[in-house]
Amino acid sequence: MLRHEFQPGRLIAGGFFTLAGVVYAGDAGGLWETPWFAVIPLVVVGLCLAGVAGMVARSLRRRRRTGRDTAPATGTAPAPGTTGARPGGGPG
Repeated sequence: MLRHEFQPGRLIAGGFFTLAGVVYAGDAGGLWETPWFAVIPLVVVGLCLAGVAGMVARSLRRRRRTGRDTAPATGTAPAPGTTGARPGGGPG
């Protein structure tokens, strides 16, 4: 099974859209009365929370990735007998 990154923003957005669908389904089924505008705040709040969760997750992933990249590299010294200059001898 292929693994993928966990994306909490999409999970939150999906949960709020599912909740909005349940609200409208309950209204259509006659279980309760829902005004047509009642779902708008629900969807807006869900999208805002999803955006915040996505930004936090991305910043954590970026911080974790840059923490790995800034570790001191080992074995990067030029081979013995070389000057480490670029081929062709031109300036850097």
